[in-house]
Amino acid sequence: MGDLLTLNTANVIKLTLLHPVQSIPVRSWTFDNATVIRIGRSTDNHVVLYSAVVSRRHVELRRNGSNWEVINLGSNGTYLCDEPITQVAVVNGLIIQLARSGPKILITLENHELKTTDAKVKGASNRKSANSSDLTAEDDMEDRTIVDSNKRSFFEGL
Repeated sequence: MGDLLTLNTANVIKLTLLHPVQSIPVRSWTFDNATVIRIGRSTDNHVVLYSAVVSRRHVELRRNGSNWEVINLGSNGTYLCDEPITQVAVVNGLIIQLARSGPKILITLENHELKTTDAKVKGASNRKSANSSDLTAEDDMEDRTIVDSNKRSFFEGL
């Protein structure tokens, strides 16, 4: 086998829906190499939250290089520390609230170094770029859930 090489750093963003009273994790979504993540009531969002105060397209997270920003799109607003926001840079551990009384989402940023052997590097040039459906357990060393174009939903009945 060849030497172990570090290819690059993959940006991973994890969104965690928090319990409305206890602020404990209820559900989470992990996105690997995404550039835009939409959250709202509409089923064409990446994260679908069924709540009366959540707009069809409530929030958009946009990647700008290695940084992320949160952009409010919802008519009921998006809040950070009880203050309404229109656009804000994401820092690790940021908690946003969709509408004044709506769901809270914890945003976690992670960087994972992708390591491979010389043999895999040579083989990679013969493959098309992988998407979430092409990844194997070996490719996903951290055993994390990868969400790409798959849409996930959660019924907020808490």
